[in-house]
Amino acid sequence: MFNANMPNKDDLPTTAQLLRSTGVALVIAVVALFGAVLPAEYGVDPTGAGRLLGLTQMGEIKQQLAEEAATGEPAPVPVAVVPEVAEPIVEVSTPEPSEEMAEALPVWTDEVSLTLAPDEAAEVKLVMLKGAGAKYEWSVNDGNLNCELHADFPDGDGFHSYKKARGVTGDTGEFTAAFDGAHGWYWRNRSGKDVTVTLRVRGDYSEVKRMM
Repeated sequence: MFNANMPNKDDLPTTAQLLRSTGVALVIAVVALFGAVLPAEYGVDPTGAGRLLGLTQMGEIKQQLAEEAATGEPAPVPVAVVPEVAEPIVEVSTPEPSEEMAEALPVWTDEVSLTLAPDEAAEVKLVMLKGAGAKYEWSVNDGNLNCELHADFPDGDGFHSYKKARGVTGDTGEFTAAFDGAHGWYWRNRSGKDVTVTLRVRGDYSEVKRMM
């Protein structure tokens, strides 16, 4: 049988050393209790160290979960509130026509309106001197017309044509009289139904005449 050697009495810690070690351990235990155990387990943080270490938040969560388990009701979940942003109200105002805009609108001196039955023809002319100018526009309410803008020679021998078209619904433009006389429009209705044509004119002329 092997017998261990008995330790020397001088190698054993003294009573003072034991008390000191116990005191140090007790201090460490108290620090751990208040600095870690209480904040981490119960959310109690008297020293403030637990919140710095993030242990207090963990203890608060544990306590909240324990309360939920005891009552059977979940704790309220925080809801993010998104502020409502009102859309800007844009007021649109319609500007009143300026003097420049009013001057830009055409002002017609004379207006002639007549209705042509199927295959019927009509002629409206302006009495003008050579070199005089006139502006015009004409349109129909329905259907279409054959049209020629022309002037008969004063001696009755032929005519001068400015423009002609077939099956049109209107025209706008201007012309200059090639000689003294009557210059204007000849319409023929080939659309198969009644057509009302409206002519508006302005310029350097002395008379508007219905020729036929």
